[in-house]
Order: sequence, then structure tokens, then C-alpha cells
Amino acid sequence: MAWSESDRQHMARAFELARHGLYTTDPNPRVGCVLVNDGRIVGEGWHERAGGPHAEAAALAAAGAAARGATAFVTLEPCDHHGRTPPCSLALIAAGVARVVYTIDDPNPAVAGNGAARLRAQGIVVESGLMAAEAEQLNPGYLRRRRTGRPFVRVKVAASLDGRTALASGESRWITSKAARADVQHYRARSSVVLTGIGTVLADDPAMNVRIEESRRQPMRVVLDSRLRTPPEARIINRQGHVLVAATTSDAQRREALQRKGVEVQVVPERVGRPDLAAVLDLLGQREANEVWVEAGATLAGAFVREMLFDELVVYLAPTLLGPDARPLVDLPALAQLDARPLLRFTECIPVGDDLRITAVPCKEAS
Repeated sequence: MAWSESDRQHMARAFELARHGLYTTDPNPRVGCVLVNDGRIVGEGWHERAGGPHAEAAALAAAGAAARGATAFVTLEPCDHHGRTPPCSLALIAAGVARVVYTIDDPNPAVAGNGAARLRAQGIVVESGLMAAEAEQLNPGYLRRRRTGRPFVRVKVAASLDGRTALASGESRWITSKAARADVQHYRARSSVVLTGIGTVLADDPAMNVRIEESRRQPMRVVLDSRLRTPPEARIINRQGHVLVAATTSDAQRREALQRKGVEVQVVPERVGRPDLAAVLDLLGQREANEVWVEAGATLAGAFVREMLFDELVVYLAPTLLGPDARPLVDLPALAQLDARPLLRFTECIPVGDDLRITAVPCKEAS
């Protein structure tokens, strides 16, 4: 498809609008819409929160009668089902839109090409594929969950230049800069779940909540805690938002103590002495979790890497050295052969304060 420069500009604007919902739309996708008539933008909208108007509905409301004969640029296929709101496909048809340009099909089984098909059946010109890569980047969790049943997983670690995350004593506050810690807040805010392990809870007593003004919701906080050792007075519990403890034991006394604090306890299958990570991700996918942000020690972070159950490894690298006795970046088994090493590909390296934020993703073959 040969897209015009005007098409690209209008879709780029739709993405700008969609990003307004980066922290708020969960579990729905982030979507923006721009209506253009005779080369002029007549309506704009974005999806702000689940249960609220979809991007197309907001743009149509802004455009009014000017929507008739317009082109709609949408960052995801218009929905075609009754959920908390009516189908956007019907709204576009009723408004008399002449053309719809969108990025990729919505993998939600209730949509999955049906929205585009309904529009075409009503004589509307429908074109897709514009800025498809950007659409994948904007909603990686929603798309992953709809396609596989599991959320998109980011594993975060903060390390020294020699790849150490804490002194041998466990002291780690603070290796990275204040700017890096503030950057982490934005990742937490966009996530459905912030996940950690019992070792981190017992050692650091973190709150793991979101502390930025732009976010009006708290992600679910999940603790992997095989034997239900999470203290009822832990800071991660005594904060706003839902807390789930995934355990492998159903110890009644400990479970009741946590439940009295409003904690949900779920018993999951055990694997090598801890909650099975795949089972936990399946559970979170069933809970409509799109993006999971893992903040944990080397053992749990290493388990996600070892089992290749992560989509991005986000490393905040500080310009300091801690030495060989300090704790490693991730805990992995010794390799007998170099060919057995996990292979990653760098996708980003940017300065954050005095540190670097390096993002790497799994790859199957060496370059």
C-alpha cells in the first residue's frame, strides 16, 4: 500500500493522542483516532479508561456533522462488539464516515477482522497496515495477551558497570541515580502488575507502588511467596491497590493473616521449590493483565531469564564498580558450553540521569 505523507501525518497524530492513555486504559488497549475531512482535522479522540468512550466515539463526538464523508485514522482496528460500550464500527457507519485507515487487526476474538468487514460491507473504504510497527510497540501487552493468553513481561535490574546489583551483604540503596529511580515509576505506571519475590520483600520491605501524578491507578502488586512468609505489616501490602500473593502452600493460619489485610492468596503449582512462573503468568493473563513489570533479586530475575519467560530485560547501568564479591545481575546456572548461553539483542541504550537504560530482548540466533 502506498501511503501519502498526509496519511502518515494524521496517523502519527492519532498515536500522539493514544499515548495520553498510556497509564489509564488497562486492561483495554491504548487507542487514538483522528477524523479528517477535506484535508482538515475535524475531530480527535483517545480512549482514556476502560468503560469510558472509545477513541472513535470521542472523535465522532468532537466532529459532529463534519464526520460525514471524513476519513478516520485509528491506531487499532475499530471494535465490532458490545462490551462496556457500543461497537465503534456501528458508530462510524452511523456518522457517515467514508474511509477508515487503521494499523493492525485487533486480535480480540470478538473483533479480529470483524470490525473491518462490517465497515466494508457498508461501502466504507477500509485500509490497514499504516504504522503497524508502532501499533505493536504501543500495546505490546494487550496484543500479547490476546494472542497467547499471557502478558508481556519486562524484567528490570539496576546494576553497576561490572554487572553487580548489591554488595555481598545485600546493601543496594542506591546503586543508580534518582533520575533512574524516577524513570522506573513510569514503567510501573504503565504496567498491569508489579511483581516481586519474597526475598525482596523480606530484605528491603519495598512499597512497589506508583508515585507519579500522571497515574491515577495502582497496578496489582504480586508477590511470589512459596511458604506464605509475607509479613502482614509489609509495606507492599499496606498501600493502595490490590495485592496478590502466589504461594505453593495453603497454610491456613498464614493465609488468614494475610487475607485479614485484604490480600488475595492464590495457591499455584510448584516448580523447583517456588511458584511455577508459567502458571503465574497464565493466572495473570486470565486476570486481563497486559504488562508485567518484574522488580526482584538475582534469583527470581534469573529464573525468568533462564526459562525465557520475559519479553524485555531493562537494565539501569550505573557508572560505578562493586567488585567480584558483590551480587550478580541475574542468577543463572554455570554453562558447560558457550552455545548454551541466552542470546539477547539490544533495542535501546539511552542516558537517564548519570546512568544508562539498556533494553534487550530475547533472540533465537546469534548475529
